[in-house]
Amino acid sequence: MQCLIGGGINGNKKTKKALLKLRELLAGERIREIQSIADEDAKRGHKSEENSFFGYKTHVAMTEERIITGLEVTTGEASDGKQFINLVEKSKKAGIDVQEACGDTAYSTRENLEYAKENNIKLIVKVHPTVTNGQSDRIEGFIFNKDADTMQCPAGNLAARKHIDKSYEEKGKSPRIRYYFDVNKCKGCPLKEGCYKEGAKTKGYSVTIKPETYKEQEKFQETEYFKERMKQRYKIEAKNGELKQAHGLGTAKSMGLRAMRLQSFFAAFAVNVKRIVKLVSEQTKAKPSFFVKFFAFDYIFWMKPVASFAFP
Repeated sequence: MQCLIGGGINGNKKTKKALLKLRELLAGERIREIQSIADEDAKRGHKSEENSFFGYKTHVAMTEERIITGLEVTTGEASDGKQFINLVEKSKKAGIDVQEACGDTAYSTRENLEYAKENNIKLIVKVHPTVTNGQSDRIEGFIFNKDADTMQCPAGNLAARKHIDKSYEEKGKSPRIRYYFDVNKCKGCPLKEGCYKEGAKTKGYSVTIKPETYKEQEKFQETEYFKERMKQRYKIEAKNGELKQAHGLGTAKSMGLRAMRLQSFFAAFAVNVKRIVKLVSEQTKAKPSFFVKFFAFDYIFWMKPVASFAFP
């Protein structure tokens, strides 16, 4: 213990490094967020209410020609919808004229709907009344987990149950959804300060559904155009499968967010090269030469930009 607070640190290089790292963690608040001794950055996410995973998420934007134009890597608990604007902006920097974006309900947040409207982008996403909530208890860090179809707290725990209170409608107000969390988890949570009141028997989080927020989008999703364009979303699922199965993105090869980002970017580069070579081959109607294969990645810079995007 003296070597942590005293002058010198004795021992070999590995011991010194470990002790310095421990001192750094103890000096800050980040130690409360770490969920694994093996990987400090990894966080628990959810594929459904029953199934979870531990690690990271790769968020992808691609054209209808299946060329990846935007990519971001986050920890597992991060919200998909919050990456929409980031992915669109990255795609624009890549030279793409974004006129339309297609994704799942996670992207139907009010912020995304407003951004799409301001930038003349047709947003091909089905709205979810909870995802597009207008008001809430406003405790920072709570997000709607669309895979589990429930609310998720800042620590990554899912609500144990929910209740839709329609009594507000009788008063001419919007209905509320009340989510309840397991207080046994709250009691030992390192993030409970300002969130859970010591001794409380319940921990709830309310969301007021605001129909006016998404009424226009809801009307749009009933059109034949929307339904037809929504059929293109399968392409992003196929691309995700290719990245995970053929290029090993289903498993982190190294520890840490930085390493996962490198792995994801290299995997995306590889699938883009393969796809571009195929597109070149189809356009020239001939088997691509070694020269074309080797320099295929240059094609992305002079390829005609397209307007429609798919998101995971």
